[in-house]
Amino acid sequence: MLPLYKPDDYKRVLETALLVAAEPLPLSELKKLFDQEFDDDTWRTLLDDLRRDWSDRGAELVQLASGWRFQTRPEYQFYIDRLKNDKPPKYSRAVMETLAIIAYRQPVTRGDIEDIRGVAVSPNILKTLEGRGWIDAVGHRDAPGRPALYATTRRFLDDLGLRSLTELPPLTEIERVMDLGQSEISEAFPAQARDEESGPEQAGSGQRAVDSADGHLDLTEQEPERPATQSDAQG
Repeated sequence: MLPLYKPDDYKRVLETALLVAAEPLPLSELKKLFDQEFDDDTWRTLLDDLRRDWSDRGAELVQLASGWRFQTRPEYQFYIDRLKNDKPPKYSRAVMETLAIIAYRQPVTRGDIEDIRGVAVSPNILKTLEGRGWIDAVGHRDAPGRPALYATTRRFLDDLGLRSLTELPPLTEIERVMDLGQSEISEAFPAQARDEESGPEQAGSGQRAVDSADGHLDLTEQEPERPATQSDAQG
Protein backbone atom coordinates (compact mmCIF):
# COMPACT_ATOMS: atom_id res chain seq x y z
CA MET A 1 0.00 0.00 0.00
CA LEU A 2 1.25 3.47 -0.90
CA PRO A 3 2.27 5.33 2.28
CA LEU A 4 0.71 8.74 2.83
CA TYR A 5 2.80 11.37 4.57
CA LYS A 6 2.00 14.83 3.21
CA PRO A 7 -1.26 16.66 2.36
CA ASP A 8 -0.33 16.31 -1.33
CA ASP A 9 -0.33 12.52 -0.89
CA TYR A 10 -3.88 12.60 0.40
CA LYS A 11 -4.93 14.99 -2.37
CA ARG A 12 -3.62 12.57 -5.01
CA VAL A 13 -5.75 9.77 -3.57
CA LEU A 14 -8.79 12.06 -3.55
CA GLU A 15 -8.03 13.17 -7.10
CA THR A 16 -7.71 9.59 -8.35
CA ALA A 17 -10.95 8.47 -6.69
CA LEU A 18 -12.90 11.42 -8.07
CA LEU A 19 -11.49 11.02 -11.58
CA VAL A 20 -12.48 7.36 -11.87
CA ALA A 21 -15.88 7.68 -10.16
CA ALA A 22 -18.88 7.25 -12.44
CA GLU A 23 -21.12 9.31 -10.14
CA PRO A 24 -20.59 12.22 -7.74
CA LEU A 25 -19.05 11.05 -4.47
CA PRO A 26 -20.54 12.32 -1.20
CA LEU A 27 -18.27 13.08 1.72
CA SER A 28 -19.36 9.88 3.45
CA GLU A 29 -17.84 7.89 0.56
CA LEU A 30 -14.68 9.97 0.39
CA LYS A 31 -14.08 9.31 4.09
CA LYS A 32 -13.73 5.59 3.29
CA LEU A 33 -10.51 6.31 1.39
CA PHE A 34 -8.41 6.85 4.51
CA ASP A 35 -7.94 5.09 7.82
CA GLN A 36 -7.47 8.44 9.53
CA GLU A 37 -10.47 10.47 10.64
CA PHE A 38 -10.28 14.13 9.59
CA ASP A 39 -12.35 16.99 10.92
CA ASP A 40 -14.41 19.17 8.57
CA ASP A 41 -11.72 21.85 8.39
CA THR A 42 -9.20 19.31 7.10
CA TRP A 43 -11.59 17.97 4.48
CA ARG A 44 -12.44 21.53 3.45
CA THR A 45 -8.75 22.33 3.05
CA LEU A 46 -8.01 19.20 1.02
CA LEU A 47 -10.95 19.66 -1.35
CA ASP A 48 -10.48 23.41 -1.74
CA ASP A 49 -6.76 22.93 -2.46
CA LEU A 50 -7.55 20.24 -5.01
CA ARG A 51 -10.13 22.51 -6.61
CA ARG A 52 -7.54 25.28 -6.91
CA ASP A 53 -5.01 22.83 -8.39
CA TRP A 54 -7.44 22.37 -11.29
CA SER A 55 -8.40 26.03 -11.64
CA ASP A 56 -6.48 26.50 -14.92
CA ARG A 57 -7.44 23.20 -16.56
CA GLY A 58 -10.23 22.08 -18.87
CA ALA A 59 -12.01 20.20 -16.08
CA GLU A 60 -13.02 21.46 -12.65
CA LEU A 61 -13.86 19.96 -9.29
CA VAL A 62 -17.38 20.93 -8.22
CA GLN A 63 -19.78 20.12 -5.41
CA LEU A 64 -23.22 19.00 -6.56
CA ALA A 65 -26.37 17.86 -4.81
CA SER A 66 -25.11 14.26 -4.55
CA GLY A 67 -21.46 14.96 -3.83
CA TRP A 68 -18.19 15.94 -5.52
CA ARG A 69 -17.08 15.24 -9.07
CA PHE A 70 -14.81 16.43 -11.86
CA GLN A 71 -16.63 17.82 -14.88
CA THR A 72 -15.83 19.63 -18.10
CA ARG A 73 -15.74 23.41 -17.88
CA PRO A 74 -18.63 24.92 -19.90
CA GLU A 75 -16.32 26.74 -22.32
CA TYR A 76 -14.80 23.42 -23.46
CA GLN A 77 -18.01 21.40 -23.73
CA PHE A 78 -18.55 22.41 -27.38
CA TYR A 79 -15.36 20.63 -28.40
CA ILE A 80 -15.98 17.55 -26.26
CA ASP A 81 -19.41 17.17 -27.82
CA ARG A 82 -17.72 16.58 -31.19
CA LEU A 83 -16.45 13.25 -29.90
CA LYS A 84 -19.94 11.99 -29.12
CA ASN A 85 -21.46 9.68 -31.71
CA ASP A 86 -24.98 9.95 -30.34
CA LYS A 87 -26.84 13.24 -30.53
CA PRO A 88 -28.19 14.49 -27.21
CA PRO A 89 -31.89 13.78 -26.71
CA LYS A 90 -34.34 16.46 -27.76
CA TYR A 91 -37.41 17.25 -25.71
CA SER A 92 -40.66 18.77 -26.79
CA ARG A 93 -41.90 22.07 -25.43
CA ALA A 94 -44.57 20.16 -23.50
CA VAL A 95 -41.90 18.08 -21.75
CA MET A 96 -39.82 21.15 -20.93
CA GLU A 97 -42.83 23.11 -19.65
CA THR A 98 -43.84 20.18 -17.44
CA LEU A 99 -40.31 19.87 -16.05
CA ALA A 100 -40.12 23.62 -15.38
CA ILE A 101 -43.45 23.57 -13.51
CA ILE A 102 -42.33 20.66 -11.35
CA ALA A 103 -38.95 22.28 -10.66
CA TYR A 104 -40.37 25.63 -9.61
CA ARG A 105 -43.68 24.58 -8.00
CA GLN A 106 -42.86 21.19 -6.48
CA PRO A 107 -44.34 19.07 -5.15
CA VAL A 108 -47.19 19.11 -7.68
CA THR A 109 -49.76 16.69 -9.02
CA ARG A 110 -50.57 16.02 -12.63
CA GLY A 111 -53.72 18.08 -12.12
CA ASP A 112 -51.67 21.02 -10.85
CA ILE A 113 -49.54 20.89 -13.99
CA GLU A 114 -52.62 20.78 -16.20
CA ASP A 115 -54.12 23.77 -14.39
CA ILE A 116 -50.94 25.80 -14.96
CA ARG A 117 -50.40 24.75 -18.58
CA GLY A 118 -54.08 24.89 -19.47
CA VAL A 119 -53.92 21.60 -21.37
CA ALA A 120 -53.98 17.92 -20.51
CA VAL A 121 -50.66 16.30 -19.60
CA SER A 122 -49.94 13.05 -21.39
CA PRO A 123 -48.79 10.20 -19.12
CA ASN A 124 -45.91 9.72 -21.57
CA ILE A 125 -44.51 13.13 -20.61
CA LEU A 126 -44.22 12.16 -16.97
CA LYS A 127 -42.82 8.74 -17.94
CA THR A 128 -40.16 10.46 -20.06
CA LEU A 129 -39.04 12.63 -17.14
CA GLU A 130 -39.16 9.71 -14.71
CA GLY A 131 -37.21 7.55 -17.14
CA ARG A 132 -34.47 10.18 -17.33
CA GLY A 133 -34.33 10.23 -13.54
CA TRP A 134 -35.23 13.91 -13.28
CA ILE A 135 -38.54 13.56 -11.39
CA ASP A 136 -40.07 11.06 -9.04
CA ALA A 137 -43.33 10.51 -7.20
CA VAL A 138 -42.63 11.52 -3.62
CA GLY A 139 -46.04 10.98 -2.06
CA HIS A 140 -49.75 11.43 -2.57
CA ARG A 141 -52.03 14.38 -1.92
CA ASP A 142 -54.77 13.85 0.63
CA ALA A 143 -57.55 14.42 -1.90
CA PRO A 144 -60.04 12.27 -3.79
CA GLY A 145 -58.13 9.68 -5.80
CA ARG A 146 -54.93 10.44 -3.83
CA PRO A 147 -53.05 11.84 -6.85
CA ALA A 148 -49.29 11.37 -6.94
CA LEU A 149 -47.07 14.31 -6.00
CA TYR A 150 -44.04 14.87 -8.24
CA ALA A 151 -40.75 16.54 -7.37
CA THR A 152 -37.32 16.77 -8.95
CA THR A 153 -34.49 14.48 -7.90
CA ARG A 154 -30.85 14.93 -7.01
CA ARG A 155 -30.04 13.40 -10.39
CA PHE A 156 -31.83 16.40 -11.92
CA LEU A 157 -29.59 18.79 -9.97
CA ASP A 158 -26.46 16.78 -10.75
CA ASP A 159 -27.19 16.82 -14.49
CA LEU A 160 -27.63 20.59 -14.30
CA GLY A 161 -24.42 21.05 -12.34
CA LEU A 162 -26.26 22.49 -9.34
CA ARG A 163 -26.09 21.90 -5.60
CA SER A 164 -29.61 22.96 -4.66
CA LEU A 165 -32.85 24.32 -6.09
CA THR A 166 -31.81 27.81 -5.02
CA GLU A 167 -29.29 27.79 -7.89
CA LEU A 168 -31.96 27.36 -10.56
CA PRO A 169 -31.90 30.22 -13.07
CA PRO A 170 -34.78 32.73 -13.05
CA LEU A 171 -38.00 31.41 -14.51
CA THR A 172 -37.91 34.21 -17.09
CA GLU A 173 -34.72 32.66 -18.51
CA ILE A 174 -36.47 29.31 -18.93
CA GLU A 175 -39.36 31.00 -20.71
CA ARG A 176 -36.91 32.80 -23.02
CA VAL A 177 -35.19 29.54 -23.96
CA MET A 178 -38.52 27.87 -24.67
CA ASP A 179 -39.59 30.78 -26.88
CA LEU A 180 -36.42 30.31 -28.91
CA GLY A 181 -37.41 26.71 -29.50
CA GLN A 182 -34.49 25.14 -27.61
CA SER A 183 -35.35 21.76 -26.14
CA GLU A 184 -32.09 20.35 -24.83
CA ILE A 185 -32.00 20.30 -21.05
CA SER A 186 -28.42 21.56 -20.98
CA GLU A 187 -29.54 24.63 -22.92
CA ALA A 188 -32.66 25.24 -20.87
CA PHE A 189 -30.87 25.02 -17.52
CA PRO A 190 -27.24 26.14 -17.99
CA ALA A 191 -24.90 25.00 -15.24
CA GLN A 192 -23.81 27.87 -13.07
CA ALA A 193 -20.22 28.83 -13.81
CA ARG A 194 -17.99 29.10 -10.78
CA ASP A 195 -15.52 31.95 -10.41
CA GLU A 196 -12.29 30.25 -9.33
CA GLU A 197 -10.52 33.60 -8.95
CA SER A 198 -12.89 35.29 -6.52
CA GLY A 199 -14.10 32.18 -4.71
CA PRO A 200 -17.63 30.89 -4.04
CA GLU A 201 -18.60 33.78 -1.81
CA GLN A 202 -18.15 36.12 -4.81
CA ALA A 203 -19.75 33.93 -7.44
CA GLY A 204 -20.23 35.38 -10.86
CA SER A 205 -23.44 36.72 -12.25
CA GLY A 206 -26.32 34.22 -12.38
CA GLN A 207 -25.09 32.13 -9.42
CA ARG A 208 -26.53 32.39 -5.94
CA ALA A 209 -24.08 31.81 -3.13
CA VAL A 210 -25.16 28.87 -0.97
CA ASP A 211 -21.87 28.46 0.84
CA SER A 212 -21.25 28.67 4.55
CA ALA A 213 -20.75 31.96 6.33
CA ASP A 214 -16.96 31.67 6.29
CA GLY A 215 -16.92 31.59 2.50
CA HIS A 216 -16.05 27.89 2.17
CA LEU A 217 -18.12 25.14 0.67
CA ASP A 218 -20.43 23.45 3.13
CA LEU A 219 -19.06 19.96 3.74
CA THR A 220 -21.94 18.69 5.85
CA GLU A 221 -23.80 15.71 4.49
CA GLN A 222 -27.02 16.36 2.61
CA GLU A 223 -30.20 15.26 4.34
CA PRO A 224 -32.19 12.45 2.71
CA GLU A 225 -34.05 13.67 -0.31
CA ARG A 226 -37.43 15.19 0.43
CA PRO A 227 -40.02 16.90 -1.71
CA ALA A 228 -39.03 20.56 -2.00
CA THR A 229 -41.62 23.18 -1.22
CA GLN A 230 -42.47 26.04 -3.52
CA SER A 231 -40.49 28.40 -1.31
CA ASP A 232 -37.44 26.11 -1.64
CA ALA A 233 -37.66 26.20 -5.41
CA GLN A 234 -38.01 29.95 -5.52
CA GLY A 235 -35.06 30.44 -3.20
